[in-house]
Amino acid sequence: MTDTAQREWLLTCINEATQAGARQQAICELIDLEERTLQRWQAAESLVDKRTLRHHSPPHKLSETERQAIISITNQVDYEELSPSQIVPLLADKGMYIGSESSFYRVLREAKQVKHRRSSKPPQPRHSPQALCATAPNQVYCWDITYLPTTVQGQYVFLYVFLDVFSRYIVGWQVYAEESSQHASDLMKDICWRENIQPNQVTLHSDNGSPMKGSTMLATLQALGIAKSFSRPAVSNDNPFAESVFNTLKHRPQLPLKRFNDVSEARQWAERLIRWYNHEHRHSGIRFVTPAQRHAGLDTAILKQRKAVYEQARAKNPMRWSRNTRNWQMIEEVHLNPTKNVLDVEKNIKVAA
Repeated sequence: MTDTAQREWLLTCINEATQAGARQQAICELIDLEERTLQRWQAAESLVDKRTLRHHSPPHKLSETERQAIISITNQVDYEELSPSQIVPLLADKGMYIGSESSFYRVLREAKQVKHRRSSKPPQPRHSPQALCATAPNQVYCWDITYLPTTVQGQYVFLYVFLDVFSRYIVGWQVYAEESSQHASDLMKDICWRENIQPNQVTLHSDNGSPMKGSTMLATLQALGIAKSFSRPAVSNDNPFAESVFNTLKHRPQLPLKRFNDVSEARQWAERLIRWYNHEHRHSGIRFVTPAQRHAGLDTAILKQRKAVYEQARAKNPMRWSRNTRNWQMIEEVHLNPTKNVLDVEKNIKVAA
């Protein structure tokens, strides 16, 4: 829809063009304007679009008296804690009909009275967690706890895993008989000692479980100078690296998950599995080097050698490659809960590769 000023400007330009010898039909095709529309503008007494002047009032709309009755009833003591979906049937039981449920909502919305009407806590807005980016090992950690079944039905032991997001290296793990903030705190202290973590060096991301937010764990993180990051409640996608490593560990064919007799047996199983994960498993997210190699900074030389091998193979038989060789470029940045702009950039990089 064009406004009056645009119509006047178009008519002026078209008149100048036709006076200069241009055909009106050709002008309309060039500016994508129907010639019949132009003719209607030229014949009209006014260029004002009359559709904008039309005001329609439905004949069956609620009167002001009915609108005030809706507001008055919903604010009565008997109905002040009920939603319109509850109020309308109650009024019908009393032989009263003022308006439909949607009419109640519309009137209350216009009166700014559509809100949480119960004594329970209203829903709270949930914001995405802080976007984190790791460009080297020991910058961003994530951690979680998973259940391991025992031979006693309904009884479990718990595997604690701390993962370096950049290298995918499991920097710390342990199996305990219970979930405890104290166990997580002790494990975090041990990791900081072995990895020589300095204050304000690492950000630790986790979900909102009680061991993660326990006072002992939070106090330890503050004393160690480790920044905290938490997922949104009930959103597992906010901690994807931890979920992924558990999926890999539990579905390892050579060491299938089984029921354990006690904590000691579970620890032996986890020790073999995590040694394989760190030192033998070629991780697809880091160009198929092992987490231990990437954590130690050895992946640069390994990927460089792979690229050289592929370049030699291409030079020897170039007909086998219609495009570039396989991408062995080291991944410089790893993002945890990235923003949409970062996701778009990463998608474009993958398409280009």
